[in-house]
Amino acid sequence: MAAEIPYNMRFKLLLISLVLLTSTLVSAQDASFSQYYGNPMYLNPALTGLKICPRLTLNYRNQWPSIPASFVTYSAGYDQYIEAVSGGVGILVMSENMADGILTNTQVSALYSFRLNLSKNLTMNAGFQGTYIQNKLNWNKLIFGDQLEFGPDNLPPTQESPPDRLSIGMIDFSAGMLFGYNERLYGGVAAHHLTQPDNSFYSNGDSNLEMKITAHAGALIDMRNGLRNGDVEDLSLSPNVMYQQQGKFHQLNLGMYLNIYPLVTGIWFRHNFENPDAVILLLGFQQPKFKVGYSYDYTVSRLTNKTGGSHEVSFAWQFDCGQKTVKQKAIKCPRF
Repeated sequence: MAAEIPYNMRFKLLLISLVLLTSTLVSAQDASFSQYYGNPMYLNPALTGLKICPRLTLNYRNQWPSIPASFVTYSAGYDQYIEAVSGGVGILVMSENMADGILTNTQVSALYSFRLNLSKNLTMNAGFQGTYIQNKLNWNKLIFGDQLEFGPDNLPPTQESPPDRLSIGMIDFSAGMLFGYNERLYGGVAAHHLTQPDNSFYSNGDSNLEMKITAHAGALIDMRNGLRNGDVEDLSLSPNVMYQQQGKFHQLNLGMYLNIYPLVTGIWFRHNFENPDAVILLLGFQQPKFKVGYSYDYTVSRLTNKTGGSHEVSFAWQFDCGQKTVKQKAIKCPRF
């Protein structure tokens, strides 16, 4: 008589199956951060060196923590503007742990952006990114149908054959542009995975990493001076929109920040067009040298919030530029 499979194990097996199918049969999708301006270089290479002075960013996201084998993403980046190269340079490292380590993704990127002053009030940044990506599949953690009848504590070896390779590496390139007007209006576009490298664990597979298109825009509205120059860190609103598409997947984020220095709050609605996805709430604390933010995604899709939603934390440290004065001005964008 077959042993009863506990609920948690069955849920995990379903999630594992979905992960394996995603990695072998269809094109993969990039991780998505709710605090997308809190991970600026990941959003758009043109944001590299945006703050002029050296900047360190750290990000953590835990998606669906109530489900066994959740999705956890880490990110660390450093960037600054360098006069000698007339642009911003940066490095970004990301790591994704999917389904309790069954599938892992590591990315290391080098970025460069340069700035053009198109007019007195209009500035443009153009950015470029080169990335090395490595995906690893832990075959020993997978559980197949021919093992289930023996129960979760007495699993025999599976008769399934592993793919041709359990680790794949690829070189990838991305680019983006950012426009800033009068230090109050901003917008940008980015195209990631321009070369669409092979992402399959099978040598005869057909699973390219599809191009991701991102468009984002917003405004900084001083509650005292409107769109005119002023200290927007004091009391301001910042409406924002972000659209992303990768293959057949697309999403739209609509929301607003409220800055009441030193606190920042925000609310967004993320919609995947086929169905609503989540309501996102943010609370942040900022000082001239650092900022820290926490956001929570409340799931409103058919998955419901039984998944535990998503938790996200961002941190950034702004270093001094040093004694040498930098002539360039920063394009003002949100910090979360």
